[in-house]
Amino acid sequence: MKLILSLFSIFLAASLSAQLTVTSTMTPLQYVQDVLVGTGVQVSNVTFNGNANYSGNQIGKFEYVGTQIDYTSGLVMGSGGVVGLKGPNNDGSHSTLASGTMVSGDLQLQATANVTATQLNDIGRLEFDFIPAGNTVSFNFRFGSEEYDEFVCSGFKDVFGFFVTALTPLGGTYNNTNLALVPGTNLPITINTINNGTSGSSGSASTCNSENGSNAQWIANSAYFAGAPGAHFQADGMTNSINITFAVVCGEAYRFKFAIADVGDSSYDSWVMFESGSFNSDAIQVSVATVTGDSSVIEGCTTADFIFVRPTSDIQNPLTINYTISGTSTQGVDYPALPNPIYFAPGEDSVVITLAPVQDNISEGPESVIITVIIVNECGDSLVSEGTVWILDKPNISINLTDINVVCSTDSVPMSASAQGGFPPYTFLWSNGQTGANAFGEVSINGPTQYFVTATDLCGFTQVDTLTINLNQALFIDSMIQYPATACDPTGAVAGYASGFSGVPLYQWSGPGANSPNSTTASVFQNLSSGWYYFTIKDNVCTVTDSIFLKQELAPVAEFTASSVVGCSPMTVTFTNVSQNTNTYNWDFGNGQTLTTTDKTTHTVVFTQSATVSLNASQSGCADDFQLNITVSKCGCTDPNALNYDPTAQLNDGSCIYPDPIIVVPNVFTPDDDLVNGLYFLKTEHVTELEMTIFNRWGNVMFRSSELTGSWDGKVNGELAADGVYFLKYTAKGFNGSVEGHTFLHLIRK
Repeated sequence: MKLILSLFSIFLAASLSAQLTVTSTMTPLQYVQDVLVGTGVQVSNVTFNGNANYSGNQIGKFEYVGTQIDYTSGLVMGSGGVVGLKGPNNDGSHSTLASGTMVSGDLQLQATANVTATQLNDIGRLEFDFIPAGNTVSFNFRFGSEEYDEFVCSGFKDVFGFFVTALTPLGGTYNNTNLALVPGTNLPITINTINNGTSGSSGSASTCNSENGSNAQWIANSAYFAGAPGAHFQADGMTNSINITFAVVCGEAYRFKFAIADVGDSSYDSWVMFESGSFNSDAIQVSVATVTGDSSVIEGCTTADFIFVRPTSDIQNPLTINYTISGTSTQGVDYPALPNPIYFAPGEDSVVITLAPVQDNISEGPESVIITVIIVNECGDSLVSEGTVWILDKPNISINLTDINVVCSTDSVPMSASAQGGFPPYTFLWSNGQTGANAFGEVSINGPTQYFVTATDLCGFTQVDTLTINLNQALFIDSMIQYPATACDPTGAVAGYASGFSGVPLYQWSGPGANSPNSTTASVFQNLSSGWYYFTIKDNVCTVTDSIFLKQELAPVAEFTASSVVGCSPMTVTFTNVSQNTNTYNWDFGNGQTLTTTDKTTHTVVFTQSATVSLNASQSGCADDFQLNITVSKCGCTDPNALNYDPTAQLNDGSCIYPDPIIVVPNVFTPDDDLVNGLYFLKTEHVTELEMTIFNRWGNVMFRSSELTGSWDGKVNGELAADGVYFLKYTAKGFNGSVEGHTFLHLIRK
C-alpha cells in the first residue's frame, strides 16, 4: 500500500516517543473482528484454545509508534506471554509460561514441525469461520523469535501455521492446508527456513540445508529475514512483513486456524504479529491517515489522507471508482474540492486524496467529512467502506503567567509559562530572546519591568501575554571610578560609591590584585595592577554588584631600524628610533660611541668592523631594550676564476673581471692508425661550456658533442668517414660572454 504523508506528519511522528504496547484483555471475537479482520469478510464461531471468552496471556492486541517495523497495530500470538514481545531487547533467552485455557497436541503443528505431540509445549490456537465477499483473501504478518540467532539450524524451532479448511463442497479442496510457507516454496516458515543464511552457535548448517532442500534455497530464503527489529522489541530476530493471498469462492464458508507452539521445551518465546485490518477479501477499502493519529485535522494546519485500496486480484486492470461525500462540512468552502471519481491505473493498488481544510477564522465547532464507497461483489452483495475525518477550528490558546515581586535588583529572576487550549507541544519565545517554558528576567530599575512571551502550538497558532517583575529596592551603586596603574608597578586604584543603605554597608572587592580582600569597610581599593575588579555592597536587605576595568599606562617598547645591517668597510648606517610609549633613550653603538637623548632623532654612524647596537628606552621608571647586529666585511672579488680575484675578501662587491673565451680551431686531421693527429677537437681557454657539430657536404650530422673535451675519431656509427671536406659549427661560453663560429675542416687518410 502506498501511504503519502505530508512533511508535517513525518515531523510529528519523529517527535513522538517510540514505544510498543501490548494488551491481553479482549475476547477472541473482539481480537478477530475488531483487530484482525478488515473488509469483505464475515466471521463467526471464534475461539481461542477452545474457549470463546479467553482471558489468558498468549493472545493480545499491540500498538506501536516508531520506525523499527511498519505495523502500527494488530493482533499478536505467542508460544508464551505476548506482553514479553515488548522491549527493550535486554534478554537473549526471554521465556514466559503460557497461562489460561491450555490445549494439548495439534496434529497439523506436529506434521509441520515433524515432531510428536509430547514435543509441543505452550500451544496457542485461534480458530474462526469466515465467509469471503470476493474470490481472494489476503493478510500480512511477521514472525519473530528469541531462538534467533543461536538456535538456527537446530532442533529447537518453534512452530506455527495458518490452516484453512473449506466447510462447503463449493469452497474448494482446502483441508487444514498450511498457508504459512516461505513465499514461492512449500517450506514451512521456521527459524531454520528464514534466517540470515548462517547457522547459529547451537546449530549445524547441514540441518538447514536438509530442511530447505538445498544450500542455495536456504540462502535465497534469507531475503525474507529482517534481523533484530531493534530495542523496541524483545525478539532477537524477525522476518520481513510477508503477505499471504489465497483463492476462495465468494460466499462459501471456510475455517481458519492459527496455531503456535514451543518445540522441545518451553523456553525462548516466539511470536506472530498480524497487521491490523489486513485479513480481508476483495473490496475497495477506504482508510484515513492524519498527523494526530486519530481522525481529526485542524483548519489551516494539518491534512488528512483518504486512502483507497483495491483488491490485489484485480490489480492488472484499470478501475474507476465513484464515491459519495457527506458530513457537516461543505466541500469547496471548508476544504478544496476533492477529485471524484478516482482512477486506478493498471498495477496500482492504492490511490490517495488529501483533505486540506481552510482556515476561515470562524468558530463553527467540529465538522465532519465522510467518504463512502459502495461496490457490489460477485455474490451480489453490497460492500460498504467508509472513512471519516473531523475538521477542528483554530484553538483559543491561553498562557498561564504569574507576576513576580522582588526587593533586590538581579539579572536572574526565574520566569515560567505554560499554555493550554491549543495543540501541544508548545514553544515559548520571551522578549529578551530566551526560549523555553522557563527563562530568566533581569531587573535593575525600581518599578515594573515587563517581559512579553509568545506561545506557539504544534500547528503554528500563537498567543502573546505579559509577565511583570516589580522591583522595590533602595540600595544602588551610583558610580565606579578607576585610577590607571603604571606599566611596571601595581599603583592603580578603583573606587565605588553607593546610596540607599539599610544599616552599615559591607564592601567587598575581588580581582587580579595581589592584595584583593574578601571584605572591607572601604569603598576604595588601592595598589592594583590592571584588570577587571568586581565591587559588591551588602546591607541589611540587598546585595548589589558592579564591575570596572582598571586601565594601565602603556608599557614602553624600545625599537629602531637601520638603513643597512650588512655592508663593506667602511660602512655608514643611519638609525631611526621607532620606540613607543617612551621619552628617554640610551644608545650604545658597539664601537665605543654612546648617546643619551630625549629626542626621537636619527643617528648616522660609520663602522669599520662588525658591532652590536643597543637601545634602552624608558618612561616613568619603566624601560625596554632592543639590539641589532651590524655586520661589516672586507669587500672585493671573491671568484677564483676572475682576473682580479682577492683571496682575503669576505664579501663580493661585484668588481670581478673575467677574461674572454679563446677558441683554437684546427682545419685538418688525419685519423689513421699512427696515433698522430688522429682526433679532431677544439683547443679552448677560459671556456665553461662548448657545443660542437660536424656536418658532411650534404648537411648530415657526422658528430655532435656538448663536452669541453669532446673529440671526433673520424668515424660515424663505427664506420670510417670518407676523405674530404666537412663543415664545423661551434658555440663556446666563458666567464665573460660567448663565442660562436663555423668553418671547414679536411679529413685526410694516408
